[in-house]
Amino acid sequence: MNLTVRALNRTALLACAPFLGIMIWLLFSDIVIQLPSQAFPKPITEQVRLPETDIKPAATGLDLAQETASQTRESIQRQIKLYKQTNADMAKITSMAASQAMRPLQIYDRNITRKLGNASATIESDKLRAQLFYIKAENFTAYALKVKLKSKDAMTMALGGDKLGKAETTLAAVNRHQAVAGINAGGFADGRGKRYPLSTTIVDGSYATGFEPPHKDLFFVGLNDKNELIGGKFATKQQLDAHNPRFGASFVPVLLRGGAPQPIPVKWQTSPKRAPRTIIANYKDEQLLFLVADGYNESGSSGATLGEMQLLLQRYGAVDGYNLDGGGSSSLIFNGRVINKPSDGQLRKLPTHFLFFK
Repeated sequence: MNLTVRALNRTALLACAPFLGIMIWLLFSDIVIQLPSQAFPKPITEQVRLPETDIKPAATGLDLAQETASQTRESIQRQIKLYKQTNADMAKITSMAASQAMRPLQIYDRNITRKLGNASATIESDKLRAQLFYIKAENFTAYALKVKLKSKDAMTMALGGDKLGKAETTLAAVNRHQAVAGINAGGFADGRGKRYPLSTTIVDGSYATGFEPPHKDLFFVGLNDKNELIGGKFATKQQLDAHNPRFGASFVPVLLRGGAPQPIPVKWQTSPKRAPRTIIANYKDEQLLFLVADGYNESGSSGATLGEMQLLLQRYGAVDGYNLDGGGSSSLIFNGRVINKPSDGQLRKLPTHFLFFK
């Protein structure tokens, strides 16, 4: 058994000896193994090489595309610059045109203001401009309030105590509504301890007393939805509604139409002849003019005649003019102060008031 194993071991050693020798020789020798270049893959740039005849057109096309892109960018930049410049120029032209368009109105305003004299006080806001003037006539002292309405909510007409049948002074109405100015409005009639507006009266676009056809020289005067003064004798409600009235009151008589004085009814020429007066009028540019004349009583011995008020309206360049309630009712409030001198010695409680807001 042992002899057999030793024989096998000897045979295996002899068989492995050549391989072991080769391994030892490889380990201790400086042999260099060099593989041929074909054994390595070529780079992609070398593998795919376009013919020179194909590369030149491609390069030319790329250069052309870059040049076109550059020109397009420059063109867009020029267009943007031109657009901005054009907008700036148009803005200047628009501003200049607006300024030129307003110039005739500014000249007109200076002319009508110059006729009134120098304003003693002015209230200016984004809603309105109200200018107060003092007038010294031959037979009376008067006041003018010129108002430019810039907003729809710059002016309204309020009922006394905001309720039909109630009455309050114009100063109380101004303070209660936080207005900056106030003028007495239409006539009134007393009944059962209450004071009611005379004839057709509109507040906040609604008829406070219903529509009444004109009689005994009564007229309606107020403002429409465009802040324009509307007034006259309207035979039907449809005629008045066609003017879109927002508010207004009634009294007598009409004094001026289209700048021309209107005939004054005989009764109103003498009863009373002179008295405190309140007038509402307008200008061509829709500014409003209010005139309030002082008088010491209602007996006809002091104050202004309606003919004199017509002359003042014409002198100041008014277009249409309407007589409002006068006598002890005449009230002018400006910046919290009573400007006129009420003939009753104190302000009268009234059912309607024109109010102005800053």
